[in-house]
Amino acid sequence: MSVRVRRVYDPPESDDGLRVLVDRLWPRGLAKDAARVDEWPKGLTPSTELRKWFHGGGSYEEFRSRYEAELDAPEAAELLDGLRRTARRKRVTLLTASKTPERSHAQVLLELLKG
Repeated sequence: MSVRVRRVYDPPESDDGLRVLVDRLWPRGLAKDAARVDEWPKGLTPSTELRKWFHGGGSYEEFRSRYEAELDAPEAAELLDGLRRTARRKRVTLLTASKTPERSHAQVLLELLKG
């Protein structure tokens, strides 16, 4: 399985494979054609409430726990399973605007996809 996380602001690379934006909001200042996003499954993104809580000073550990609970909901679980199936066939690059992708929802998704 080939999955990785990159910042959406980084230039696309030829080996990105399927480029999936995993943020609920479109990244500021980025033109849609420049981002080269293939999919934008908003059902996989943290809820607005959870995102605001985390950015308001919530701990990463608690955020991770709450986000994983959100991903157990039927729509999110189905989207996650579909992305997992895709990642078994080809490279998937999870894109986020987060300045610290390694402590973000994108990292949680990466770990869940890799199992």
